[in-house]
Amino acid sequence: MQDDTELVRLALEEDHQAYARLVDKYKGKIFAFLYRMLGQAEDAQDMAQEVFTKVYFQLNKFRPNSNFSAWLYRMAANHCLDELRRQKRSVQTTEEELELIDAETPEDVFLQKEQKQMLLRQVMGLEEEYRLVVVLRYIDQLSYREISETMAIPMTTVQMRLHRARKKLRDGLERGGTFYDEMSHI
Repeated sequence: MQDDTELVRLALEEDHQAYARLVDKYKGKIFAFLYRMLGQAEDAQDMAQEVFTKVYFQLNKFRPNSNFSAWLYRMAANHCLDELRRQKRSVQTTEEELELIDAETPEDVFLQKEQKQMLLRQVMGLEEEYRLVVVLRYIDQLSYREISETMAIPMTTVQMRLHRARKKLRDGLERGGTFYDEMSHI
């Protein structure tokens, strides 16, 4: 299997199959990331298509010695944040969508499901800069260095934003009357 840099090189030479392989490799991750940022499946799907279109036309700006995955996440994050700012809307997640998210973990007991929903609501209520680092770190499992590269910010800023986001989440959950045990892992 070809590495990302080789696929980018081929795509720049107008090999559409190479770009299709890149899209296939990352479309699920980018959709999941955008879904967690936006809270709406349809919006995330539309935005994922926009991101991959934008990436296609900006491939010539990718530096071959860079990490393609980090570059792609940065493009997705920037596009998402720009769109959220443009719309100036708060993200609303319906109960039905929260159930769909939890449907992936049927072994969870009812109480755990409620707690996860509460945590997700709290994450969706964070300001974009904090929500972004939480999603990248704890949902997409990126390292601090990868988040730093993705967001083009210093690693110390990533650490500071995560610290503040965790505090905001803890405070919000405590105000709600329940403290989610897994927060101690965050």
